[in-house]
Amino acid sequence: MAFDGPMHLNVFWLPGGCQSQAARVLSLMIRPTDSRPTLARSTLINMAVRIGVVIALTTLVSYIHILNTMREESLEHLARHVEERGQREQAIFVFAQDSHALLKKAFEERLRELSQEDPNPRFDKLFELRPDGTIRCRRQGFDGTRMPGVWVAPGVNADIGFRRRLLAAYDVVAQYGPAFRTRLIDTFFMLTEGVNVLYWPEIPNWTQDVGADFPILTFEYFLISRTQDNPLRQMAWTRSYKDDTSGKWLVSPVTPVDVDGHHVATLGNDVLVDELLSRTLVDHLPGAYNLIFRDDGELIAHPDVKLDSVAGGYNVLTPVKTEGSQTGLPTGEQQAHLRSIFEALKRRAPGQTVVELPEYGEYVAVARLRGPEWNFITVLPESVVSSKAIQAARYVLLFGLASLVLELIIMSWVLRDQISRPLQAFSQATAQVAAGDFGVSLETSRQDELGQLAQSFESMVREVRQREEALRQANEGLEHRVEERTRELKDVHQQLVKTARQAGMAEIATNVLHNVGNVLNSVYTSAQLARERMSGMRIAHVGRVAHMLQVHQGELAIFLTQDEHGRHLVPFLDRLGQNLVDERGEILELLDDIGRYTEHIGDIVKVQQTHARMPRLQEPVNLADLVEDALRINEAGLSRHQVKVERQLAPLPPALTDKHKVLMILVNLFSNAKYAMDGVPPEARRLEVKLESSAGRVRIEVRDSGVGIAPELLTRIFQYGFTTRQDGHGFGLHSSALAAQELGGSLTVHSEGLGHGATFLLELPLTSSE
Repeated sequence: MAFDGPMHLNVFWLPGGCQSQAARVLSLMIRPTDSRPTLARSTLINMAVRIGVVIALTTLVSYIHILNTMREESLEHLARHVEERGQREQAIFVFAQDSHALLKKAFEERLRELSQEDPNPRFDKLFELRPDGTIRCRRQGFDGTRMPGVWVAPGVNADIGFRRRLLAAYDVVAQYGPAFRTRLIDTFFMLTEGVNVLYWPEIPNWTQDVGADFPILTFEYFLISRTQDNPLRQMAWTRSYKDDTSGKWLVSPVTPVDVDGHHVATLGNDVLVDELLSRTLVDHLPGAYNLIFRDDGELIAHPDVKLDSVAGGYNVLTPVKTEGSQTGLPTGEQQAHLRSIFEALKRRAPGQTVVELPEYGEYVAVARLRGPEWNFITVLPESVVSSKAIQAARYVLLFGLASLVLELIIMSWVLRDQISRPLQAFSQATAQVAAGDFGVSLETSRQDELGQLAQSFESMVREVRQREEALRQANEGLEHRVEERTRELKDVHQQLVKTARQAGMAEIATNVLHNVGNVLNSVYTSAQLARERMSGMRIAHVGRVAHMLQVHQGELAIFLTQDEHGRHLVPFLDRLGQNLVDERGEILELLDDIGRYTEHIGDIVKVQQTHARMPRLQEPVNLADLVEDALRINEAGLSRHQVKVERQLAPLPPALTDKHKVLMILVNLFSNAKYAMDGVPPEARRLEVKLESSAGRVRIEVRDSGVGIAPELLTRIFQYGFTTRQDGHGFGLHSSALAAQELGGSLTVHSEGLGHGATFLLELPLTSSE
């Protein structure tokens, strides 16, 4: 019969010695239960469930930890990436700004030099008047790839001042235009009369081929340099635009040039931004995308919006309806998304690089590009971060499940070999003994619990026969032992009753001593008062006193007879009542005796009360460490309240005291100080803790910079139940003051009033443990 179930051991002490009785006993010792799960299977299931729960919790904790770690790392990487991209992409704009400062300075210097020369010969040599009324460079010898071209609108008065300005612009462009060609596609000067001095080697004959009616003074790059549109007279940038001639995306920085307070020229360049826009759309972080905004909301680049097909550009602050097959414009959902990104960036704190868009599950990082008022933006979806965490958690889960399966396989083999088979042998041995065959043989060589159990089982089988005779003898002597146990129980009961009676008498004695002490105080006070008044009292009055003592003699006797010294006072009071009327002097002497005996009995009462009290536990305590422990207990609250802690802890030897009470007092003081500073600015919140010794006492001073204590509250702050906190939030300092007194010390408070903080001083006796 196979058996893997639990064993049920039931031992009965039965009279009689026949073998059938032993067989019945052994048949009840181990009872297999086939209907229940086997021990191995139950153990495996329980282990699988527990390990599975541990794996699930481990996976969850790992996922949360990995998600938080990856989120922090991703956001740091995102901010660093955007800042680096911003520095790299704005380099061309910074170069344009620097070049404009150089061009403006060179123009002003060249104009001053030409003011001392006659410009006419050189002007006539370089330029000619065309039949259409324009003034342009002479065709003979003109090479637009090496020199600037000139176009002057018809009707311009070419006086000597105009000629000097034109020659100065021509010389500056001729000098610096070729040098800037590697970074800027062109360099130009526009005079306010309607003149364009242009070096554009990619289209060298533009000034030769453009028509006479070219409206140069109506373009944005000239309008934004006028005084009314640029009152600060500083560098300005046009909107991005697609050039009709070259077909490339450009942005033009221009700088106005004033002479004697008058706008005479505008210098500028065309900056090619095709590569920048292409990098914005193509070069991005995995799973993220880039876009560019102007400060006014104009969209410069977006991976899903074709801006070259949108006339006049697109501004995220101006909703546009998309109708029919209109292409290029963002959809309504995209427009709302872009507005949310733009508004979130506008609301960000100064210096903040990354903001969160919880409604879209995205993180947005921005870097402002110097010059054209552009904002380079990278949008990273939250799903990109969480997907990595989920993947890592999946690996943890799969590894845990694989470990679980392997562990269960190993445990199944171990349980079957080490537990199930030995238990099956025990089951067979039990059936054999139950059938009356005591020749049982089990494996007793094992050194574990089952080996010990096998040895015990065989020993039990050997002793079964011996127990039959022992059972009979035991039953015969059972009644005798019961009588003995009954007597013993009675003795124990009487001893317990005596002990309880003594404990009750001790408690009653303590109460009686307390009451006797109260009565003795009254008797002693009355005796002293009577003696003082007897000096001027007449005999008749003395008689009344004697009468009163005789009346209350019975009450005094009740308390005084309970003590050996008190019983001497009973006959003394009898004699006092009989002789008080006759001899006044003897009355005074007896009153002195009453006072002296009363003091003696009072000393006995105090000694008895002292022995009745429980002694206090004291141990060597390092008070500096105890202060640090109290600060650590309040560390989270102090940090949350932004409280700065300053320590002045003198090195003191360990003192004998109750460290739990001292710790309770310090924790309470630090907690109250923390809440007392809620009403002051965070930078002014300071907690000072000072530990020192003076004249055999320890002084712990706790000073805060909180709201202070009103003078009328200083006398109430240590009263029972007094607190300034809300209901249910604290019990005040009564318990702290009471604990300080129990330690043999004191707790005091000092405050200059509201707004000046408060100082609590805890003084304790300095009793060294050495």
